[in-house]
Amino acid sequence: MGALPKQRISRARQGNRRSHHHLRVPHLMECPTCHELHRAHYVCPHCGTYKGLQVVELKETKEKTS
Repeated sequence: MGALPKQRISRARQGNRRSHHHLRVPHLMECPTCHELHRAHYVCPHCGTYKGLQVVELKETKEKTS
């Protein structure tokens, strides 16, 4: 015998089960150094600081000149 359901699952019950399968907006906070928005408890991708300390040295971005 295979694993078969005894009854059909209604759309309402299926929807109730999947009610938590949605995307959430990440919590953003302002960096105290550069005042850009970044994710909480993460290193700032703009300036490379975390809790006011320089953690990551960022490379200079080259501007395209045409």
